[in-house]
Amino acid sequence: MAGKVSVASLVQACKLNVYIGEKYTKERYITVSDISRPGLELTGYFDYYPEDRIQLFGMTEVSYAQKMEPTTKKKYMEMLCGEETPCFIVSRDLTVPMELEEAANAHQIPILRTKLATTRILSKMTNYLEGELAPRQSIHGVLMDIYGLGVLITGDSGIGKSETALDLIKRGHRLIADDRVEVYQQDEQTIIGESPKILRHLLEIRGVGIIDVMNLYGAGAVKSETEIQLIVHLENWAKGKQFDRLGTGEVQARIFDVDIPKINIPVMIGRNIAIIIEAAAMNYRAKTMGYDATKKFQSNLAELIHENSVQEKK
Repeated sequence: MAGKVSVASLVQACKLNVYIGEKYTKERYITVSDISRPGLELTGYFDYYPEDRIQLFGMTEVSYAQKMEPTTKKKYMEMLCGEETPCFIVSRDLTVPMELEEAANAHQIPILRTKLATTRILSKMTNYLEGELAPRQSIHGVLMDIYGLGVLITGDSGIGKSETALDLIKRGHRLIADDRVEVYQQDEQTIIGESPKILRHLLEIRGVGIIDVMNLYGAGAVKSETEIQLIVHLENWAKGKQFDRLGTGEVQARIFDVDIPKINIPVMIGRNIAIIIEAAAMNYRAKTMGYDATKKFQSNLAELIHENSVQEKK
């Protein structure tokens, strides 16, 4: 879990302008993704003031502040500057109230500005902070983008996950992460996977060593992150072990609070696993678009049985 994000990182990610207090942006940290618009506080109601949140001033807050009596305004602006307050942000390039500037300077809290509308910058910052502050876990595997579908390849060490990924890269698909995949829950239905910084764009092939996929195959062969939509688990094809042949046994794996479809693919000498995974991804996409080959087979089988029974009666 990231735990906190510096104001400097927010400035860079959301392309904000530092109005005052640039040296404090690396010292102030954001610990919650919620953002406050201090309208009630400007009226004097501080009973439930969330001082640990970013304080966002839009047209409503700025225009109300302009009509406030100077002494009252100065008092309330001072009260907005809590010990945990990470920063103030003023949208639409509106004029920063002088009293807010003085109070923020005194408490060493940076003030940021943006040209964006209040709702747009609020949404942009919330999305960024939810991703950065979300709980994370590490999964052993390889994450690929196959036809725009995020496929997490798992399996025992040495079964051939990285070699399969290399084959998929040569077939035009993109690598997100090898060996270790950092995952976090973006919302109620979405799990995002990315590579740790130390392993970004790198692939380990036994006998060869570490290769830089971006250097060897170009920028089109890598991607920074993707939604995980399908899990492919590679297993040794042990003698006597049964695997699903018709695709009727739907299995799901849970990551955080999200269930993700999972298929088990047997591995043995002579099987081209990359092509099989590619076909599995296309088949899954077809299912999400309403076409299910298994149901088509069952329908054909039922029709054939019906035709045979009619002919027997004749």
